[in-house]
Amino acid sequence: MQIKTLVPTALAVTATAVLGGLASRPAQSAWYAKLKKPPYQPPRQAFPIVWPVLYADIAATSAATLDHLEQRGQDQERRAYIAALATNLVLNGSWSWLFFNQRRLGTAAIAAGVLAVSSADLTRRSIAVQGAKAAPLAAYPAWCAFATALSTHIWALNR
Repeated sequence: MQIKTLVPTALAVTATAVLGGLASRPAQSAWYAKLKKPPYQPPRQAFPIVWPVLYADIAATSAATLDHLEQRGQDQERRAYIAALATNLVLNGSWSWLFFNQRRLGTAAIAAGVLAVSSADLTRRSIAVQGAKAAPLAAYPAWCAFATALSTHIWALNR
């Protein structure tokens, strides 16, 4: 993996993490504490462990995928991957703003579902290029699918 590819992907992922983190600050608010949550809601401490690992995986796997595409001269596929990654990161950061800041639980649940699909697509693209080396990225859409179920359940409990 080339540093010239890793730095931009890491910066994009870090920006997403920071923006999402800023939006998630209301997770400690009275409003969030009063929400009814399903019994399978992970403890608050799980999120600052899971997300950095996923973000690091997104950055590293994406950089390696982009490098492979560049080495193969697949410029069109490389541009498509960059567009898919950018879209995914916008969706990723948007969820926190929708849920915590705007308190739009239904919209956030839908956004989580779209993020899960986008994450699965990103994983599919990476595996198509790198094979099993990109398989760890599958944890990302799995987590997003879980987040979709959780968001939807919170929305249903608090309508």
